[in-house]
Amino acid sequence: MPRDYNPSAVEPKWQKKWEEAKAFSFDLDKAKDPFYCLVMFPYPSGARLHVGHWFQYSIPDSWCRFQRMRGKDVFHPMGFDAFGLPAENYAIKTGTPPAESTKENVDNMIVQFKRMGVMYDWDKALNTSTPEYYRWTQWLFLQMHKNGLAYRKDGNVNWCPSCQTVLANEQAQDGHCERCGTEVIQKPLTQWYWNITKYSQKLLDGLETIDWPEKTKIMQRNWIGRSEGCDVSWKVDGKDIVLETFTTTVDTIYGVTFAVISPEHPLIDQLITDEHKATVTAYKTLATKKTDLDRMMGDKGKTGVPTGSFLIHPFTGAKVPLWVADYVLMNYGTGVVMGVPAHDQRDMDFAKKYDFPIVQSIESESGETFVYDDVDKYNVKGKIIDSGEFTGLPILEGRKKITDTLTKKKIGKAKIQYKLRDWLVSRQRYWGAPIPVVYDPGGNPHPIPEEHLPWLLPTDVEFKPTGKSPLTYSKEFIARTEKIFGKGWRPEFDTMDTFVCSSFYYLRFLAEGNMEKLVEKEREKKLMPVDFYIGGPEHACMHLIYARFVMMALKDFGIVSHDEPFQRLFHQGLITNKGAKMSKSKGNVVSPDELVQKYGSDIFRMYLMFMGPFGEGGDWSDTGIKGIDRFVQRVYRLITEKVNKKVEQSSGLTAGLHAVIKKVSDDAERLHFNTAISAMMEFLNAAEKEEAISEETAKIFVQLLSPMAPHLAEELWEHMGGKGFVIDQEWPTYDEAMLVTDSMTIAVQVNGKVRGQITVATETPEKEIIAQAKSNPNVQKFLEGKDPKKEIYVKGKLVSLVVS
Repeated sequence: MPRDYNPSAVEPKWQKKWEEAKAFSFDLDKAKDPFYCLVMFPYPSGARLHVGHWFQYSIPDSWCRFQRMRGKDVFHPMGFDAFGLPAENYAIKTGTPPAESTKENVDNMIVQFKRMGVMYDWDKALNTSTPEYYRWTQWLFLQMHKNGLAYRKDGNVNWCPSCQTVLANEQAQDGHCERCGTEVIQKPLTQWYWNITKYSQKLLDGLETIDWPEKTKIMQRNWIGRSEGCDVSWKVDGKDIVLETFTTTVDTIYGVTFAVISPEHPLIDQLITDEHKATVTAYKTLATKKTDLDRMMGDKGKTGVPTGSFLIHPFTGAKVPLWVADYVLMNYGTGVVMGVPAHDQRDMDFAKKYDFPIVQSIESESGETFVYDDVDKYNVKGKIIDSGEFTGLPILEGRKKITDTLTKKKIGKAKIQYKLRDWLVSRQRYWGAPIPVVYDPGGNPHPIPEEHLPWLLPTDVEFKPTGKSPLTYSKEFIARTEKIFGKGWRPEFDTMDTFVCSSFYYLRFLAEGNMEKLVEKEREKKLMPVDFYIGGPEHACMHLIYARFVMMALKDFGIVSHDEPFQRLFHQGLITNKGAKMSKSKGNVVSPDELVQKYGSDIFRMYLMFMGPFGEGGDWSDTGIKGIDRFVQRVYRLITEKVNKKVEQSSGLTAGLHAVIKKVSDDAERLHFNTAISAMMEFLNAAEKEEAISEETAKIFVQLLSPMAPHLAEELWEHMGGKGFVIDQEWPTYDEAMLVTDSMTIAVQVNGKVRGQITVATETPEKEIIAQAKSNPNVQKFLEGKDPKKEIYVKGKLVSLVVS
C-alpha cells in the first residue's frame, strides 16, 4: 500500500503555524465561558517522555480540543513538579547539581510535548524548583505559621537509613522506603508539622460536594477515619495515675479482660514493675524498628509483654492486666486500648495468644455472640447482656446510657476522634524548598519576614546523605543568616516535603508570574475550582488530600473564595505490555520516540486511544499501531482524492454521517475515544464505497477527527480550503431525524469474549454481517491475521468467531 501522508513533514509545519499564530495562548481575563482542565503535572526525573506520559497527557489534550470546539474557553496549562529525590539521587551518583539535570530534563520534555502537538500555553508554564515558584511555597509556610497551623514538635518518624531522610506514612506503607526499598526504622526527631487534623471534619464534609470516583472518596474517608465514641478513665491499681481509653463500642465495657498501652506512652516507665523492666525495654527497642502502618496492619501477628500493672474497672472494680503492645500507637487516640476479645477480632487473637479470658457482653437479635468487625457498629441491633444495670438494654440505647453514666461520674465523656494525623513537612534533603525559619542563639524559631523571600536554596553543598540535611554544611547559608539576623543565628536546615509544592500549583497557573499575590481574587473566583482534574488513584491519600486541606486553609485566611480545588476528578488507566506494567527492570518498556519518528505523533496518540477507554488503559501491541497507520493513510487518500464539490451525497452516507457525529460526540465526552475511532473507521468503510463524497461531508469528518489527530486534520482542512484552524471551527451537530433507525447493533465475539460491535441495516444478509464483523479493526487485533475455524451468527444479536 503506498504511503501518501507524510507526518514527518506535516507535523512540524503545523506546530510552527500554531506557535506563530499563538493559537493556544489563553487570556485569563477575557474568557467568557472558562473551563479549567488540569492533568497532574509530571516530575522531570528522566530526560524523555515515556509511554505513560504520552497516554496521560495526549488524550486529555484531545478531550480539551473537543471541548474547545464545543465553544468552551478551555484553560489547559502545564508545569513541572521539579523538586524531589530522583534529581538529588542522580546528583549523589554523578555529581551533577540537581538544578542542572532538572533544567535539562524540563527543556527536553517541553520539546517532546510540543512534538506531541498539545495545546499548552507555554507562557504560563510552571517549574516548582525555580525561586519564582518556591517563593510561594515558603509564603504558604509563613501563612500556616501565622495562622497557628504550622508547629514544631519532637516525635518518632519513619526514617530511611539509605535515603537518610524522613518519610511520610504514605511513603512507607509496607515498612520499606517507596524510593529505594530499604527497611524503614523509627527515629526521634524534632520536625515541622502542619495541622491538617483541624480540618478532618471539613475534609469529610467536602467529599459530598465534589464529583470524584466513589473509590477515591472511600479511600479518603478511611484515611481520615472518623470515629464516634467515648473516652473512659481507668485508675491504675496502687498508683496515683489515671489512663484514658477511647472506644467506639463502650457497650462492651463489661467484656474487658485486659488493656494494652503504646510503647511510646509518656507514663510507661512509671507503670513497669521491676520484674518486667528488662522485657519491656527490649520490646520497646523492637517497636522502634517498625513503621506505624506496619504495626497497625492486621495480617501480621500481634505481640505484647506485661507491664506488671493493673487497671481498675470503672464499673466492677475488677483488676484488669495492663500489657505493652506495639499495635497501639501514641499518635492515634490516647495510646491505651481496652481489650474486649469476645467482640473484637484483633483483641480475640491477642487473648487467645496470651490466654486472657473471653467474656461476652452483647448479643445479636438472634441471641448469638458476634465481633464488631462483621457489622456496622453505628447501626447494630441486639442487646447488652451480663453488664450490671445496663443488662437487657438495646445496644445503641445502652451505649448512650453507659456514656451518660460515665460522664455523670466524671470518669468518661462522649468524643469524636479521627485517624488522620498532622502533615509532617520537614525533609532532610537538599533538593526542595528551604523552610523559611531561623533560630536565635537560644534555639527559638522565628519565621523569616516576607521581604526576604524567596529564601534561596544554597548551592555550596555536598549531596551525599549523612543523616543531616545537606544544607547544614552550607557556609553561605549560615553566613547569609548571620548577616541578616545577627551573629549566632542559624537557618532551618530542613527542606519542605515536595507535596507542599503541588498543594497549590493550580492557583499559580492563574497568577501569570505575579510576584505580589499568590493569585488574583477575581481570577480565582472565576476559574476555580478546577473543572476537570486528571491523575492517578495512587495520590488519593497524599496529593489529593493535601491540596484539599491547603485550599480550605487559604479560604479561611481570606486568600481564595472556594473550599475545594478540584470539582471533578478522573483517574486514567494503565498501559501494560503483555499484561505487565512497563518497567526497565522487566525489559518491557516501549520507547515512544522511535514510534513517533516512524509513524508520527497523531498515529501514536490515536493508537493509545484505541487501546481502550482512557479510564481503563490497555495492553500494548505493535500490530495495533499498524492498523491505525493504515486508517490514517486511507483517510488522507479519501479526502485528497474523492472529495467533489458538486456531488450530491447518497442518503445512506448522509444518515451514516449524522450517526457518526452523534457517536463520536457521545464517546469523546466520556473519554471513550477507542469507540469513537471505531465509529469513524466504520464510516470510512462506507465512504470508500462511494464514487465521491461531498465537501461538506469531508469537512465534517475532518472536524470529528481533529481532536484525535490534530496535525492530520489541519493538513486536510487546509487542503479543502477551510478558513482558519480546524480547532477553531464549531463542533458538528447532528439531526435526530437523519439518524438511521432501521439498523441493529451486533456484538462480535472472538473465542467467547466480546471484542467489538458493528451497526448494520436490519436487512443486511448474514454473509455481509460476518464479513463486516471480521473487518472490525478491534476484532482484527484478536484474530491476529488468522481465519476463524467457526463463524456463528445469532440473528440480530451476535457474531461469534472461533480461532485456534
